[in-house]
Amino acid sequence: MMTNLFSSFDPSTSFNLSLNWLSMLLGLMFIPPVFWLIPSRHNFLWIKIILTLHQEFKVLIGNNNIKGSTLMFISLFSMIVFNNFLGLFPYIFTGTSHLIMTLSLALPLWISFMLYGWINNTIHMLAHLVPQGTPPALMAFMVVIESISNIIRPGTLAVRLAANMIAGHLLMTLLGNTGLNLSIFMLSILIITQILLLILESAVAIIQSYVFAVLSTLYSSEIN
Repeated sequence: MMTNLFSSFDPSTSFNLSLNWLSMLLGLMFIPPVFWLIPSRHNFLWIKIILTLHQEFKVLIGNNNIKGSTLMFISLFSMIVFNNFLGLFPYIFTGTSHLIMTLSLALPLWISFMLYGWINNTIHMLAHLVPQGTPPALMAFMVVIESISNIIRPGTLAVRLAANMIAGHLLMTLLGNTGLNLSIFMLSILIITQILLLILESAVAIIQSYVFAVLSTLYSSEIN
């Protein structure tokens, strides 16, 4: 018996262990070897996606002297989109709908960027607190605003991903719970609506992974 609507997203099992978090690795156990041992059409498609992301992230980072700098962000995108899609299957726990998961991705990235920037590019980081063309009277105020906007970056990254993932799941859960009391005609409309929502959630899973990776790339480009 659920105590509230959000309790359906709780990472708990009958063993009193958070075994639902293992769903993040569940898909790796069932990936056929043809996807990664033998070059196949799926393999070529994924390589094409990776190369496209590499070209985009390389432009955003802007420093071509750092080899392999896009690998971290491509891996981040791959992990998030993998978990987002895994959460669309029935009875599989969605790890990316929880702040503990998204903050674990965003916070270490932001802290590492800040440490690298303030240690190696201190003057640039100080200059970045005051945008170019700011009137002298507003400089102190702009430093406070820029500092606050910089501090809340990991929170906005984490909340954006978690909120977008849990919103669609909640809507589908609410609509699915009304199916028992509907007629055959309304039930058919509900099923069509659920299918359309599932397609929309598939697009959201890709878009939110891309947004998370792109914003992380932009934040890293500001410290170079």
